[in-house]
Amino acid sequence: MLVEREGKLLLARNKLFRGPFYSCLAGFVEPGESLEEAVAREVEEEVGVEIEAIAYFASQPWPFPSQLMIGFNARHRAGEIRVQDSEIVDAGWFGPEELPQLPGPFSLARRLIDGHLERAKAGFTPAV
Repeated sequence: MLVEREGKLLLARNKLFRGPFYSCLAGFVEPGESLEEAVAREVEEEVGVEIEAIAYFASQPWPFPSQLMIGFNARHRAGEIRVQDSEIVDAGWFGPEELPQLPGPFSLARRLIDGHLERAKAGFTPAV
């Protein structure tokens, strides 16, 4: 999930990441919830932020049986970052000129980030 706030992106470092890079938030769908509900719940659980304007971006196969990565864009609605330290080491809002090290170019997370940056550079509003 890529969350945007006033032109800045919410990126985080997960405890399980190998290396010092930051990425979009990620999570799992619980039984009985929609994809959009899962996106909102996971963002709130991991960083304490409420979101709106949740919009599908793309999907990517995942190397585990019966799993699929599904990317969404969203916009910040309310709240300040409160990191769930059981999963997240650090999180912050990053503008295009201050991005930390990012995941590789073939990951869905990087495609979400690059898509946002391309739209911003072209002067388009976020795709949410």
